[in-house]
Amino acid sequence: MDTQTVGGQAGPSGTGERPHALKRDTLGVIGVLFFVFSAQAPLTGIAGASPIAVAIGNGTGVPAAYLTAGLIVLLFSVGYVAMSRHVVHAGAFYAYVGKGLGRTTGIGGAMVALLAYCAIQAAMYGLYGASVSALLEAYLGIAVPWWVCVLVTMAVIQVLGALGVEIGARVLAVLVLAEFSLLLAFAVVTFFRGGGPEGLAPLASFGPEAVLSGAPGVAVMFAVASMFGFEATAIYGEEARQPHRTIPRATYTAVIGITAFFAFVTWMNVSAHGPSHAAAQAGAALEGGDGTAYVFGPIANLLGGWTTDVLQILLCTSLFAGMLAFHNSVTRYFFSLSRDGVLPAVLGRLNRHHSPAPAGALQTLIALVLVAPFALGGQDPVLTLFSWFSGLAVLSMMLLYLLTSISVFVFFRRERLDTRVWHTAVAPILGALGLASAIALILANFTTLIDGDTTTAIRLVLPIPVLFAAGVVLARVRKDVLSPHTVA
Repeated sequence: MDTQTVGGQAGPSGTGERPHALKRDTLGVIGVLFFVFSAQAPLTGIAGASPIAVAIGNGTGVPAAYLTAGLIVLLFSVGYVAMSRHVVHAGAFYAYVGKGLGRTTGIGGAMVALLAYCAIQAAMYGLYGASVSALLEAYLGIAVPWWVCVLVTMAVIQVLGALGVEIGARVLAVLVLAEFSLLLAFAVVTFFRGGGPEGLAPLASFGPEAVLSGAPGVAVMFAVASMFGFEATAIYGEEARQPHRTIPRATYTAVIGITAFFAFVTWMNVSAHGPSHAAAQAGAALEGGDGTAYVFGPIANLLGGWTTDVLQILLCTSLFAGMLAFHNSVTRYFFSLSRDGVLPAVLGRLNRHHSPAPAGALQTLIALVLVAPFALGGQDPVLTLFSWFSGLAVLSMMLLYLLTSISVFVFFRRERLDTRVWHTAVAPILGALGLASAIALILANFTTLIDGDTTTAIRLVLPIPVLFAAGVVLARVRKDVLSPHTVA
């Protein structure tokens, strides 16, 4: 096996069979992008996260927060892509951190990655359950608790995940194209009409005063959350056609495309309300129990009342697409950790569709455990489950980005496989500095997200170092049984 490529070992017969490999040559650039964009759930970020960011973050400066987050992520992606040319592995962060900083740190990072993906999926389940419950009551007159909708959907996602990535990609393609098209149509029409009652007002969204107002850390947090999933390009490396070309192209396209999309659409939404009224109207929508009205209202006024019905349905499908994508990501982490001897061997088993079905079942069980306390406690699924776990997921993922940037720098200084200074040194260092600054900013504003409750903030943040430490301990305890293919 190539010493720099991880996770694709041939069978003992030497025939090239891979009893513990995911299905090869399944996805091209477009297929990978659909998984990425679905995980980022465009309509979820716009309708679910942006009203909260505008109301309690930095108000009309939210579009600039997307640009800021996008720039940081783009710098990170340069080194991430450079590493992807030498490491192809279903557990991307686990492999990347391990290659530069050692197996023990890599496994610690893998635990944090699992926390991030499971937390963001659980957050999406909260918004999804509330949205589907509202739809059923509005259009069918049936009052169904939000958690019942979640339980049914968990079962559906488990089945789809077990069927394999080809079927998943086809389902996601329809859902993602529909939501992108409608949101982009609204933004483009608003722009060419000169904006809302106060014009386009670019300084109100991108000027220094707007960017730094309020709690910018909250806005940056939701901006980063909206970009979750771009790193899945490397996770699907083992299943991609020509991964050394497919993964870089998909990664850069995903980061640049989603940054421009979110910044543009949120800017046009602020403009449609009028910058002097946007924050107040976002707050009013949240207080009224339907934050999506802040986004759907201007779209309906511009394109027609029919869009409200369509958007409410598309929000649910957007969330569904994202939850399915994160389900696939987590199962591949479990699969890769099992294959490398870190987790029990049963999680590395593949079904006849070449999908890690036991790992998928475990992921579904974890989702159930995370959601259950909020259902049993009668909590608001949007203001608690969605908001709180979004914050936990962002901090977890940004720590992984930071560790990966450092690992990229160390790896290429040691191995000298790529001598491009920008790709292997300058961009990773700048990305690491930007990530560290963003983490500090988010932590400084974190209590704002949970209404100033310091105790809850500590409880949400504490699992990150605890799980990282647990991963380090696990690596040391199981070092004698780790596969020779384990990243190191």
